[in-house]
Amino acid sequence: MPFVKEKFVVPKEMPAFSYIMRTFNLTQAKAQSLINRGRLLINGESMFRPGTKIIGEIEIVYFKPSAKNHRPLFQNNDLMIFEKPSGVLVHPKTMSTPYSMLDEIRHTAGDDANAIHRIDKETSGLLLASKHKASETYLKNAFEAKTIQKSYLAWVDGKVAEPFSVSKAIKVNNNYSQTKHKVFIDDTGRYAHTEFEPIYYDEKLDASLLACYPITGRTHQIRVHLFHVKHPILGDPIYGTSFEASNDYLDEILSPQDRLIQTGASRLMLHAQSLHFNYGSTFYLESKTDFKQMKNFICEKEKRRFNRP
Repeated sequence: MPFVKEKFVVPKEMPAFSYIMRTFNLTQAKAQSLINRGRLLINGESMFRPGTKIIGEIEIVYFKPSAKNHRPLFQNNDLMIFEKPSGVLVHPKTMSTPYSMLDEIRHTAGDDANAIHRIDKETSGLLLASKHKASETYLKNAFEAKTIQKSYLAWVDGKVAEPFSVSKAIKVNNNYSQTKHKVFIDDTGRYAHTEFEPIYYDEKLDASLLACYPITGRTHQIRVHLFHVKHPILGDPIYGTSFEASNDYLDEILSPQDRLIQTGASRLMLHAQSLHFNYGSTFYLESKTDFKQMKNFICEKEKRRFNRP
């Protein structure tokens, strides 16, 4: 578990933040932040005053990476690129999250390393991470300025024969009583544009492999745009399936077999395929995963019974 609670003994009286700085090699600001979040405990109770002098036995809750030897696809002195598996979070959702990509990132490059962008838990593929604060700031600003280009691959329901694009505004859903969709198409939402190109059609599965190019970066953009044009991504447990199936998935009670039949695949068939950006020099990296062959995760079309939009 990445967040651990360990006992320490403070040998002589000193300010709490000073002990944290020395023990974990942190800056004063980071040590104070740890204490402000209640991560230092005395007699089992959180202590929130960084300047308080402490001595004797204390407990500290901190992030301790627990890696699974998932090495970067590429790294240099400033950044790393990982192949994130489907089903793994980028950041821990709670302090009890057993494993996330942050474990690998911090294990590889230390406490200052961080993920630059988010990928949905069930989406696989390339994840960009920084090794230090300077590269983190630069790369996050590059994402904000849309100078980092991404492409995805998606297996979708039905036949797509021609390239197409979707320019539909996306709005955050604030009412989940009728649908579990996190976002939906609405003219009052934020502008969103995605380009799509067909790569391959599997007639037996009645499924198309598409290259997806999100020009904007809205939440669930590719998923909701494909749902809108009636080619939902196979395996999507939120868009393109029933309210009941979505609810069961979110409650973690949807069985693997029911998911396969209700959503059309055993996982979300979306993959972050490439990254193109500048950091001193030009980088262009592609995933090593053969996502075309991952059609083995798709349910036979005769057995699929998810709701088409």
